[in-house]
Amino acid sequence: MPLGFYIIMAAQFFSALADNALLIIAIALLRDMAAPAEYEPLLKLFFTVSYVALAAFVGAFADSMPKWRVMLISNTIKIGGCLMLFLGTHPLFAYAVVGLGAAAYSPAKYGILTEYLPHRLLVVANGWIEGLTVGAIILGTVIGGTLIHPGVAAWLVALDLPGIDTALKATVPIVGLLYLLAALFNVYIPDTGVDHKPLKSNPIYLLHDFNHCLKLLWRDRLGQISLAVTTLFWGAGATLQFIVIKWAEHNLGFNLSQASLLQGVVAIGIAAGSVVAARMITLRRSVQVIPLGIAMGLAVILMTVVTHATVAMVLMVIVGMLAGFFVVPMNALLQHRGHILMGAGHSIAVQNFNENLSILVMTGLYALLIMTGVSIKVVIVLFGLFVAGTMWLVWMRHEQNQREFDAVALLEDRVH
Repeated sequence: MPLGFYIIMAAQFFSALADNALLIIAIALLRDMAAPAEYEPLLKLFFTVSYVALAAFVGAFADSMPKWRVMLISNTIKIGGCLMLFLGTHPLFAYAVVGLGAAAYSPAKYGILTEYLPHRLLVVANGWIEGLTVGAIILGTVIGGTLIHPGVAAWLVALDLPGIDTALKATVPIVGLLYLLAALFNVYIPDTGVDHKPLKSNPIYLLHDFNHCLKLLWRDRLGQISLAVTTLFWGAGATLQFIVIKWAEHNLGFNLSQASLLQGVVAIGIAAGSVVAARMITLRRSVQVIPLGIAMGLAVILMTVVTHATVAMVLMVIVGMLAGFFVVPMNALLQHRGHILMGAGHSIAVQNFNENLSILVMTGLYALLIMTGVSIKVVIVLFGLFVAGTMWLVWMRHEQNQREFDAVALLEDRVH
């Protein structure tokens, strides 16, 4: 891999690291305010709403200038959200601003891979970016969980830094420094030399163009399968973050700081699965991993009977490995098809729209279940069955597509 690839990875790592550390701090701030329990999954909903609302515009924005500049602008917005949290803005609204930056950042960070690397390296590159992103989730949740620990927070307050009067407030500037470090790497990301499309000022045109791209990807035989899988995966993954916290508190007696570390254990499994997938699965064989998504959904249901910390960690690693192994090839296939059909930035914007709409729906439903007092064990069973069942339907759709394709190919051979 060229040096520029590793600079891109470093920028992505530190930005994702800060996002995940800030999520744990925001949850702690909500609890400090005695906010209702359903506000916690709403953090993810507020974070992802920009991905859905601005999907028609961020792809065009990402394709209108060098990707490093898009990433730098986006990181600056994230720093603004961090500053809002420090100044006392409600965590839901401050984290929504961070999500606005993330929505603009995402088409650039994935789109630059298809511009910078040949398609034969896309699965490997996605293995790297998913592995490092998951590494950032691990370290981010660990950093967030460590910073909110009473002893560490008290030590930060004891430093008597200006503007810091509470233990939790003292943790926010540290996350801000991580965003600044990511911005520094953004500056050194190489320009790929790809021609950029001027940004259209007419929002109606952008909406029409986005709708065209959305239909194009969903109608493509391989695009629709990879898009369905990644859409389900990210919705399920975001919901699982909150399920793990609630489950760890209910079944294992963990506090928030300990439960956030268990999230990191899931991420270790995803990282391991991503690395193995990058080594074993080629772009041509990527659709063969779909059954592992069904297995992941069924494995999640086992959480309901686990009450021992060691067994819980092993199960979380297994769930993570299954997830990482099947999502990396699907992500690479989706990027490849999208790049061919419509261009990198537009393709990633369509992907983000679907994936984050899934996050909005699934975390919203989870918040509703918690609000109505449904047991966490019932929630886990419903969640696992939904994931397994939906992945089975996607697999059946792929089999049908293959039969139709084979039938058309056979008919054409007879005509010739």
